[in-house]
Amino acid sequence: MRLLLDTHILLWAITADRLLPDAARHLIEDSRNEVVFSAASVWEITIKHSIRSDAMPVSGAEALHWFRRAGYRELSITPEHTVVQLEPIHRDPFDRMLVAQALAEPLRLVTHDEVVARYSDTVILV
Repeated sequence: MRLLLDTHILLWAITADRLLPDAARHLIEDSRNEVVFSAASVWEITIKHSIRSDAMPVSGAEALHWFRRAGYRELSITPEHTVVQLEPIHRDPFDRMLVAQALAEPLRLVTHDEVVARYSDTVILV
């Protein structure tokens, strides 16, 4: 399976945070799965860390380093991602971009956000 991890799942995975659900950990560690991170997540971390460093455990540059070191595949934002039409279920633009990318590629989005999971039955809620 090709998995796009949402920002919280990514951060919990690289910081070995106890908040990372076991189901997510098993998906990430399963060698049959390709784990992907979005440029949108790095952008979100960078912005939120610069506003309130206590809101993010690492900077965007540190996160990027650790995502790459973990062997996660990078996903850039393309014009095709930006034209995906989404219902106004979620207001956060970063979450909306992750949903759009998952639908356009296609990828299975792994999230802990119940609202994000309402977008598609292909979203994996952990």
